[in-house]
Amino acid sequence: MNAAQLLPVFVVGLAGSIHCAGMCGGIVTAMSTAARPRPEPPRAVIPIAAARTQASALPHVLAYNAGRISSYMMAGALAGGLAGGARNMATVAGVQIGFYWLANLMLVALGLYLMNAWRGLAVLEQGGRVLWQRAQPVIGPAMKNLMPADTAPKSFALGALWGWLPCGMVYSALTTAMLSSSAASGAAVMLAFGLGTLPMLTSLGLLGARMQQAMQRRSVRIVCGLLVLAFGVIGLARAAGGVTPEWMDMLCLTPNH
Repeated sequence: MNAAQLLPVFVVGLAGSIHCAGMCGGIVTAMSTAARPRPEPPRAVIPIAAARTQASALPHVLAYNAGRISSYMMAGALAGGLAGGARNMATVAGVQIGFYWLANLMLVALGLYLMNAWRGLAVLEQGGRVLWQRAQPVIGPAMKNLMPADTAPKSFALGALWGWLPCGMVYSALTTAMLSSSAASGAAVMLAFGLGTLPMLTSLGLLGARMQQAMQRRSVRIVCGLLVLAFGVIGLARAAGGVTPEWMDMLCLTPNH
């Protein structure tokens, strides 16, 4: 996949990251709080003190996100590699087209999910939670040992574990990674997606509850949901042959002909 084809994945991560405010906001805020020094006595220039406090948390927040995105890339490589192998072995025509239809349908579902108009992706998340709960005897103690995440290595490890948390938005991105049909391209897709979520989760780590509350407003969720929904609808239209200009590569996920 080229850079133009990765752009919609990045934008989907950016718009869909309002979902991260609910799922990951608490852990990021707690982690960054643990990394901050104890408050000093009040001074005349409060903004400088606040800026220094945020700066001390930044390395830990970035380390956490680096770990999270590395897990996304690993999952993308697995999805792309497995799908590529299945496609190479398949003899049925249109297998790749089927992947593209599925990926764009997942974007439509994600857009509706972000707007709270349809909760179909919650079913997938519930299935993922079953596997997550079964892994708790191993993951639980590991995460407990990493808290408080008061060092960058611990923050990275915590993010790497948290990256496997069941999430409908991540599943949508992984469907796109599958259609890339190679491990390297699948990892690239999830890197673009992860970078799209980075501004939101970095801001959550630095601004905490204020940012989390702002991103959960209904108006914000509707705007972001409509944007993701539009990507999916345009992609479906082009996959069906109704919209063909090449510049549409920057607006939707479509098969390579």
